[in-house]
Amino acid sequence: MTADASPSATAWPSPLRDLARQLPQHDRLCIAFSGGLDSSLLLHLFAAITPASTALSALHINHQLQPNAAEVDAFCRDVCARLRVPLRVVSVTVPVKAEGVGGLEQAARAARYGVFERYLRVDELLLLAHHGDDQLETVMFRLFRGSGVAGLAGMPFTRALGAGALARPLLEFSRAQLEAWTEDAGLPWIEDPSNSDQRFDRNYLRNSVIPPLKARWPSFIRRIEASARGCADSHSLNQKLAQLQWHACDGAYQHSQPHSLDQRAFAELSPPEQGNLLRWWCQSCGLPAPVSADWQRTLAGLMDAAADREPELLGQGYSVRRFQHRLYLVAAQNPLPEGSQSVLPQQTLRWGEWTLALAWQSNDHNQGNDQQIGPPPIRVSTRQGGERIRFYPDGPAKVVKKWLQEQAVPPWERARLPLVFAGCGAAEELIAVGSLWCSEKYNGSASSSGWRLTVGRDCD
Repeated sequence: MTADASPSATAWPSPLRDLARQLPQHDRLCIAFSGGLDSSLLLHLFAAITPASTALSALHINHQLQPNAAEVDAFCRDVCARLRVPLRVVSVTVPVKAEGVGGLEQAARAARYGVFERYLRVDELLLLAHHGDDQLETVMFRLFRGSGVAGLAGMPFTRALGAGALARPLLEFSRAQLEAWTEDAGLPWIEDPSNSDQRFDRNYLRNSVIPPLKARWPSFIRRIEASARGCADSHSLNQKLAQLQWHACDGAYQHSQPHSLDQRAFAELSPPEQGNLLRWWCQSCGLPAPVSADWQRTLAGLMDAAADREPELLGQGYSVRRFQHRLYLVAAQNPLPEGSQSVLPQQTLRWGEWTLALAWQSNDHNQGNDQQIGPPPIRVSTRQGGERIRFYPDGPAKVVKKWLQEQAVPPWERARLPLVFAGCGAAEELIAVGSLWCSEKYNGSASSSGWRLTVGRDCD
């Protein structure tokens, strides 16, 4: 077959023709097309077997790392044009500082998956051309890095990604099988010159480590695959165990954002169970799991610190904190604005993770009698100390710090609560404390028309 043609659906071997039935049902399919042998086979295959009711497209990512990048772009455009498959080409910039042992590979992967997440739409399935040899390299690479069962399970066949999902339909096939099918079909493809660069860890594994292992132990690949499946089963059981222990530790209870765990119930778990639950908790919140050495070294201090201490376990972009016999998972936040800021009428003020809005509310059924008046000066700031809260116009005032303590608000949240004041000078009064309290005059419960304050938080 010439490079200008592609095999019909019936010309493909039955193992490949059957792939479409194994995929999750989606209205749209997108092929991650690098121009290499594997993705070229995948693109031509699904151009032939995808039903007309399913929209098919392709996505090519130019990492701008190879001298022939423009040639590869043109090749991908030409192939997709001949197959009548819409193609999107996206160029990314991989940080130069990422160069080093594994750094460039990881940075390129992060940039690539960032594009995938950004462009995938709802009910769209991204197809990646990873095959069985890629899976073997992944498992071995993670083994050398000391990964646990989650990492040694290898790449999943499918998982959620961005607004859609991804799938790897070629995982059960070897590179040799794909090469034979591609050659038989006469499909065009282009070689990535970096595939022979031994500086990259995966290339070193592929070219220098795996071949002698295959020669010494011919069944080595099948055994690794079996071990990976066993690790996948163990990981699935660990996930189910973590969910059960999450509820046993009162994880469904929500004192305030984020969710928290009962420290005493958590302490009754064994160290492996604690680590498993902590990893599941972080990942379920979209945060990277802590490195085992990190949490094992500091978790004991977090649990055993005196009651008047505020210990924390630091992770990447978050911390685990303890307060009143509960453990909290706290995402890192950007610094709040310095000083106070004005809250203007009919505008929304963004203040860290908080939003504040001031709007006129008319409660007078006789619109002719409803006359809008301007609001007093309204400002927002963090607690400076000494502020007092008055729940009723003629009621006693209470120190805000003491009231927050009575409400069991964790210290790190107290420091980020917006305090909203109305008026100026001696007439200034506190009218809201975050989303915990707002004076009757401004909270929408008043019977008369007036200005209403809305305070919300991203995680509420």
